[in-house]
This record gives sequence, C-alpha cells and structure tokens, in this order.
Amino acid sequence: MAVAGAVLALSSAANAGIVIPAGDWTVDISGNVNAYYTNTNFSGDLKSNVRNAPTNKSANTISTGLLPAALGIGGKTRQNDLDVAFQFTFFTGVDSNTGAGSTGSFNSGLGGNNGGGGNSLNIRQAFMTFGDASWGQIKAGRDLGVFGSDAILSDMTLLGVGIGAGGNGNSTLGRIGSGYLYADWVGQIQYQSPNFNGFQFTAAVRQPWANDANSTLGYDGKVTYSWAGDFSGKIWASAISQKTRTAAAAVGLPGNDGRASAYDVGANVNLGKANLVGYYYKGKNMGIASFGLGGILPATTATGLGMQDNARSTDVHGGYVQATYVIPTGTKLGASYGVSKNDSNVNGDGTFESRSWIVGAYHPLTKSLNLVAEYTDNKIENNNYQTDQNGKAKTVALGAILFF
Repeated sequence: MAVAGAVLALSSAANAGIVIPAGDWTVDISGNVNAYYTNTNFSGDLKSNVRNAPTNKSANTISTGLLPAALGIGGKTRQNDLDVAFQFTFFTGVDSNTGAGSTGSFNSGLGGNNGGGGNSLNIRQAFMTFGDASWGQIKAGRDLGVFGSDAILSDMTLLGVGIGAGGNGNSTLGRIGSGYLYADWVGQIQYQSPNFNGFQFTAAVRQPWANDANSTLGYDGKVTYSWAGDFSGKIWASAISQKTRTAAAAVGLPGNDGRASAYDVGANVNLGKANLVGYYYKGKNMGIASFGLGGILPATTATGLGMQDNARSTDVHGGYVQATYVIPTGTKLGASYGVSKNDSNVNGDGTFESRSWIVGAYHPLTKSLNLVAEYTDNKIENNNYQTDQNGKAKTVALGAILFF
C-alpha cells in the first residue's frame, strides 16, 4: 500500500524505482501498469445512465483500476545547502473508448475506439521542491491537493478497482464519492514544515476548482501526527476554503457569491499484521464528487468534481471505515464501508447518497507484482432534483498491478 501511495502522490522526486546517477543529480524512473477484468451487474433506475451500456443490466470490461498506469521521472540533488528536486508523472489507461479522462471520438465500426486512439495521456504531476530538514520544504507546481489526500492514500482500493466500474475512461473511482471527496490534481504553492517529533503541518494556495466564473485562489492545509513502534500510525486533520461565484454574478447580473469549505479528520493505525482506517469529512457548497453507477452522475443532478456553484446551497458529509490483515501467505485481506451524502438546501432538492461495501484480496506474487481480487456493492439513492433515481451496481474485479 505504501508503494501505491507513493506512485499516486510523490512527495519528493525519487521513489526508489530505477535510480540513475547523473552528475550532481540522481534521476529516478518509476511507475505502474495495471489491468483488470470487471463484471458489473446493474439494477434500478440508474442502469440507463451507465456509460458504454445505456440500456444493459450488466457490463464486462478490461480496464485500468483506481490508479491509472503511470510513468514518473524525477530527480534530486543538494545545492547551496538546499535539497532540490523535480517530478513529472504521465498517467494513462487501458480503456481506449471515449469516456472520463479520454479524448477520442472515433466510434464507428466494429472496432469501436480502439484503433482511433480514444485513450489519452494526462500529466497529473509537474512540480519542483526545495528546502532543508531544518526549516521545511516549498513545493510549486501540479500535484495531488492537500485536503482529502490522506483519505485516498489510505484507501485499500489503490491496488484495485472499487466503485465506478462498467463504464469507459482511464480509471475507476475506488472510494471517491463513496467515502471521501476527491483531492484532485491542482496547481499549488505549498509549504511543509519540518518534522517536530512526529508533528507536521502543511499549508497551500491552489488553483481554484471551477464553478462557472470563479477567479480567486483556494486555500487548504493539514496537520498530522505520526508515531512508530509495535502500535504505529498517523492521525490527521485538514481543511479547504474557496470563494464561489456564479456566472451571473461575474457579469454584474443577479447571482450568488459565497464560500465553499470543508474539513476532515482521520486515523490510520497498525498493530502487527492488522491495519485500521477511520475517516470523516463535512463541508458546505462542495461538489460531492459522488459519481453514479458506471462512474457517472445521474443525468438530472448538477453536482460534480470540485467546488459547487453557490446557486445550489449544499451540505456534504461522509466517511469510511476499513480493516485489513496480512495472512501468513503475504496476502492482504481487506473490507471497508463508506458513504457520501449531498443535502441540498434549495427548492426542496433533497439528497444524493452513494454508499458501498468493498472486500478485497491483494497478493504480492513478487515484490513488484500484486494479484488482485475485489467485490464491490455500490448503492445510489438520488432522491432529489424533481426525480427519484435509485440503483445498485455489484462488481467483481480480477487483475494485477505491477510497480517498478
């Protein structure tokens, strides 16, 4: 899991992959390749909204899991009493059909998108760091956001699929929108403090999430405390805040200016071969990022990634619990339950809720290669926006993920 977290959000340039000395620099090449067979059975009203299966009750795919395949190139050096580093990471996926995260539009013929190059390359990481252990580190560039990052990095489905299978695109969702909000990959300038006997804090200004016509920066930060020993772990709390503005207000017409904000708390603890995670978040005017079955929202909802237009005043909250245990064969067995809920306060819009159970087995066939088996039971209740739309998706996923 530590390897998966390092690939998803590298906090420094080197990731102990393929290390190449280059003069004063040490260059590191690392990444992952993964592929999964998924079988998803749909039921309820929302099955008609599933990408790639508009009227089907089931879908079979060969696709990438929560982690897109990635190739990372980084470097680090020590200059003028500063640790200096950079990181570029290129993400892509197995699925070549049009969908979230892909750009192809070639749909004709029996071959679908495959020969038309529907897949895409997404450079989610492009940043530099500089600092020293005595005073901390500055990061500037595009990387995983601070708020919500520990929630996704603690998710066992980083090695697998989670919810959102059965559609197109370059990744599934893991527990995004069914246990936590998406941290997203954003431009930011970040300061991370030195480690004070386990205590550390981070503060950042960041590119704002789009909400029609927003032009102000966002802010997020985090405090953590980590400890080692037979009983080891980490606890954290983070927060985010950003001004919101509707398109009408931006051009001087009647509209809404407001603020979106959220906080979270979590713990990730280890005792022998067992690991426990507990996480909770609560926010206002935030896009819930609770995708519908097959990785999309029901057609009548207005929520999505990132901050939400303040014209729809919403409360969001949720969380997840997770337990894993490594048996003598080295296989990690895990189970988790999570929920995300959006309560709208405008015009009696009602609620949108996504909850799911996930169980998985993650076996290290070698130190680089993991075999994965997962079962996910996801339920959506969309009792709002003048329409009640409910549905379920049950997914079996089998595959492998290779780190290098």
